[in-house]
Amino acid sequence: MSAMGNWTARLTELGVELPEVAKPLASYVPAVRSGNHVHTAGQLPLVSGTLSATGKVGDDVDPDTARRMARICTLNALAAVNSVVELDSLAGVVKVVGFVASAEGFTGQPSVLNGASELLGEVFGESGAHARSAVGVAELPMGAPVEVELIAEIAGGR
Repeated sequence: MSAMGNWTARLTELGVELPEVAKPLASYVPAVRSGNHVHTAGQLPLVSGTLSATGKVGDDVDPDTARRMARICTLNALAAVNSVVELDSLAGVVKVVGFVASAEGFTGQPSVLNGASELLGEVFGESGAHARSAVGVAELPMGAPVEVELIAEIAGGR
């Protein structure tokens, strides 16, 4: 990763609009720049300040719905990045960490997080290829089924 892209135009081509940056639920900021990277806080599937669903994946929330929510979380993460540096100044995405509130016995966390990874691929192309962790947890803030955080690299960072 080294060159900047026209990621904002790509979002427009995809018919996707970045949401407003989600307000923090506690004492933290949505994103922080550290050197040539931007780290986001965990982002929930908030749409206009409201959770799109609540519950555990594999019980109250089906995996396909959770996958769509991971996409919403990722849009919120991109909005958080954009609040610190312009999206078009990014070289790409380095890492995604996703948390899935999982019903007992649910093991499909990676497929849920594909919603995040696929969106990043659509927007950033090869520059969206990233390392990833998909973690099943008992509970998430506000009863959210999914939470996503990411690390993006600013162009010229290596």
